[in-house]
Amino acid sequence: MKCPFCDEIEDKVVDSRTAKEGEVIRRRRECLGCKRRFTTYERIEEILPMVVKKDGRREPFDRNKILAGLTKACEKRPISTATIDTVTDRIEKRIQEMGETEIPSRTIGEELMKELHQLDQVAYVRFASVYREFKDIDQFMDELKTLARERQEK
Repeated sequence: MKCPFCDEIEDKVVDSRTAKEGEVIRRRRECLGCKRRFTTYERIEEILPMVVKKDGRREPFDRNKILAGLTKACEKRPISTATIDTVTDRIEKRIQEMGETEIPSRTIGEELMKELHQLDQVAYVRFASVYREFKDIDQFMDELKTLARERQEK
């Protein structure tokens, strides 16, 4: 592992721990060159599907795009980074469990919507307004009315 401080290749592992319910190994390393410490994370490389975009383009699945979408929707909301990471993990796991080689981007968007709907209704509406490309205030209000009805039914 290349040291992020001095680019030395030689290091030693000082500590190893499992993280994220055993799905990740966190390693604390010490550079043998500069003696500084740094942390690395190791996870199984999963085979993820290609994402088919609306226009037919295909691109590799990118977990960071889910994370970015959730982070943007939850901006200035009382939702921790750890919660956003956990939701991202759940979505990624469900996509892997589908076992498909290709998946429409629409499917990923719907998974995000389900999670946000349960997590935070303001974040849900923010995401929905962009994802569903609301054209006017009426579409926005329709979504809010639906949420209000669901809330009353609970």
